[in-house]
Amino acid sequence: MARRKKVIAKVKLYLKAGEATPGPPVGTTLGTYGINLGKFVQEYNAKTREQAGNIIPVIVTIYEDKSFELEFRKPPTSFLLKKAANIVKGAAQPGRETVAKIPYEKVVEIAKYKLDELNTDDLDKAVKIVIGTARSMGIEVEER
Repeated sequence: MARRKKVIAKVKLYLKAGEATPGPPVGTTLGTYGINLGKFVQEYNAKTREQAGNIIPVIVTIYEDKSFELEFRKPPTSFLLKKAANIVKGAAQPGRETVAKIPYEKVVEIAKYKLDELNTDDLDKAVKIVIGTARSMGIEVEER
């Protein structure tokens, strides 16, 4: 009977796909747990290289024996909205200023892509979540 490894930490990092390095924020966050940073960087970069340019969240489960497992997530909704709107950052004062407009179809596309990670299984509700995120960033969603 195989023994289960004892989990000592679960750490979530947001890193550029294929561009992780052992320096900050990886080294400062994971170094305290004593895992092999070189192995982490190599594994993360190898598994995310085809998504270059995206921010890929990863949950690192660290075990007592200093081994680890990586669980990859989809890019944050805010990142996908910025990419769709072709902007670098959201509004400084959302609600008072609009930094971009995106078509409703793009919002539906993002909602479909993120559906399994949102707090709902209903596409209409997922679209509303994405619209809310867009509004909080100063991105206006064009009418249907």
